[in-house]
Amino acid sequence: MTLTKIFNGKILTPHRIIQGGCIIIENGIILEVSERNIEVTEAIEIDAHGKYIAPGFIDLHIHGGGGCDFMDGTEKAFLTIAETHARYGTTSMVPTTLTSEKEDLLKTLDLYEIANKNNKKGAQFLGMHLEGPYFAMSQRGAQDPRYIRDPDPAEYKEVIAHSSSIARWSAAPELNGAIEFARYLKSKGILAALAHTDAIYEEVLEGFENGYTLATHLYSGMSGVTRRNAFRYAGVIESAFIIDAMDVEIIADGIHLPAPLLKLIMKIKGANRIALITDAMRAAGMPEGDSVLGPLKTGLKVIVEDGVAKLPDRSSFAGSVATADRLVRNMIQMADVSLLDAVKMITLTPARIMNVQDKKGSLSAGKDADIVIFDDNINMEKTIVNGRVIHDILNAELKVF
Repeated sequence: MTLTKIFNGKILTPHRIIQGGCIIIENGIILEVSERNIEVTEAIEIDAHGKYIAPGFIDLHIHGGGGCDFMDGTEKAFLTIAETHARYGTTSMVPTTLTSEKEDLLKTLDLYEIANKNNKKGAQFLGMHLEGPYFAMSQRGAQDPRYIRDPDPAEYKEVIAHSSSIARWSAAPELNGAIEFARYLKSKGILAALAHTDAIYEEVLEGFENGYTLATHLYSGMSGVTRRNAFRYAGVIESAFIIDAMDVEIIADGIHLPAPLLKLIMKIKGANRIALITDAMRAAGMPEGDSVLGPLKTGLKVIVEDGVAKLPDRSSFAGSVATADRLVRNMIQMADVSLLDAVKMITLTPARIMNVQDKKGSLSAGKDADIVIFDDNINMEKTIVNGRVIHDILNAELKVF
């Protein structure tokens, strides 16, 4: 039996902050969260030095970091991304693809299986997120138009049969065959999310009723109010607000969504329906400068400056370079959100969306000991996955990098 005790910190629960308590971990599982400092013999002790002790951050939508992309075609890319983001508090993530040839997609799924077994130093993987290729061409954003198409039952059934590691799949609900696609995903226990879509309210509602329960990166790659023959129609953005039970994920890097929009989303949807995501590309955790969006060999050249990736002509954003700590910090500083709510949006809410709330998302007995310790400015001191310290800024031997 291996016991670990974390003490001398401020423990964040979904409802309150516990001062002076402690957390007892046994074999990677939280044994007890106490309001008092329990004396434990023969335990590894971790002193939080008065800092915050919170659940590990969960990133539902992430493409890369540390100079790598999940579609680079190597196991090393998967592991590098997981280790890079662990430095910033991410303890679980959902690796995300881009539109591509089917063969590249299948290869990425195979690499996921290999990397998942060998991922010992980074954030855990919660299954793959396939972003595309079933999108509206008019809302493709930085997705490669060569691969965008309507849902093909033969294709998506083959992909799903090929791998049991697909956790979510994003698509445009208004496309021909998109409703049947969502129903099939639901039958296989895969989360359907709407994304890169030009749908109007009626199409979004039908999609929601058939499984599209999450709006992928709200405001990005989706329709707002439009006019057709002089009549106004509510778009996907308004639909996500109207449908109370629809979850939304937001890129809270402070650039994709400015402060007024962060405040608006928070006011309408609330912390229980919002998941903070990085949607990070390979340049996350790297110096600014030239980079590549998508696969290293065939991706789109971009430039990273001002905390975001841009097209070379600077006409449009081309991806996020955010890390999880930045998301929480921005929600507090830019959107006037409380620390508890900001943390909830990157812990308990995404855990529920991905249906892993029985194991992750909050500090309570019986859950995985995925824990982060950070200061008042959300700077990470320690990242703990399954009771193992995988990043420790105070101990060079334990640092991932």
